[in-house]
Amino acid sequence: MTHVPRKRFGQHFLADPSYVARIVGALGLSRGDHVVEIGPGLAALTRPLSERLDHLHVVEIDRDLAAKLEADYVDGRVVVHRADALEFDFGALPAPLRVVGNLPYNISTPLLFHLAQFAARCRDMHFMLQKEVVDRMVAAPSTPEYGRLSVMLQYRFAMEKLFDVPPGAFRPPPKVQSAVVRMIPRPASELIAADEALLGRIVTAAFTKRRKTLRNALADYFDAAAMERAGIDPGARPENLSPDDYVRLANLARE
Repeated sequence: MTHVPRKRFGQHFLADPSYVARIVGALGLSRGDHVVEIGPGLAALTRPLSERLDHLHVVEIDRDLAAKLEADYVDGRVVVHRADALEFDFGALPAPLRVVGNLPYNISTPLLFHLAQFAARCRDMHFMLQKEVVDRMVAAPSTPEYGRLSVMLQYRFAMEKLFDVPPGAFRPPPKVQSAVVRMIPRPASELIAADEALLGRIVTAAFTKRRKTLRNALADYFDAAAMERAGIDPGARPENLSPDDYVRLANLARE
């Protein structure tokens, strides 16, 4: 029976074998690696992953697709978790965990923030996402793409855009370009924010008013003199600050 892609799940299935091979090749797998695939769909990635691994976990929200995967892998090498990845406890899987997937574009940002909570247990993450989102994830300060997503993910991960993927590589083709990104958790010694929740609030406040100067955008947290003591120009705009700058501001707010 042919599976009809469901719009509510943002289903666009990778179908081009050359891009499947490029993603699998980028992982550099060893048989004993602990890997979880998010959104296995029609198993374009699942098949080559399972051939290279002793065990593979997959998280699939679509009941029909999950049932087919369970039927196809009755030997237990592929463990199917029928779950919403936005609510799934990735911390329950073996560590160090490697996460891979063609993420649904309609939930990519909240899913990335959910996954970031488990970064300490992960070795790396490789995702296919909308190219526009990947460009924001890896953007440098003082560029149009740089924003809250850039700061919060770059604080937690070293990130690298690997390659673009055209719409024609999917069935059905999405209306946007896609790209593959590699995310490697930064070591604990580099995570120097005293209060990561406060860091998140300050970054959100800044980029909610990204057209204003920091003096105005962060007036609820600092006066201009306090910013200057932290080495921050209160006349700068939110996109001009690096992730490290925001960490300094967040740590200052705790003093």
